[in-house]
Amino acid sequence: MPDIAIVEDDPSMCTALERLLRAAGFQVVAFPSAEEFLARAGQERFRCLVLDIHLGGMTGFDLHEQLAAAGAGVPVIFITAHDDVATRERARKAGAAAYLRKPFDRADLLSAIHSALERAA
Repeated sequence: MPDIAIVEDDPSMCTALERLLRAAGFQVVAFPSAEEFLARAGQERFRCLVLDIHLGGMTGFDLHEQLAAAGAGVPVIFITAHDDVATRERARKAGAAAYLRKPFDRADLLSAIHSALERAA
């Protein structure tokens, strides 16, 4: 079972996240859009989801809401380059395991993932 799914539409950011998480020992699957995540993820279960909020089509919030409605209780770490009070509040209300503004420190992401996985265990 893969540990982490990444949904990120910026190819360079996605590659950097994949490399970082693999180097940290995680099994990772990346998706360039929420729609592709829904189409390709199928019945795969992930222990954590690193989810960009502002994607090209369906937003990260939309994907999270759809997963929650389907009963998926996977912890979500929202990431965004478009930070504002309303977005932070929406992520908090959605029950985000963490909310990180791009560019974020690698250690902050790894810490957020470890914390989310510990709470979900």
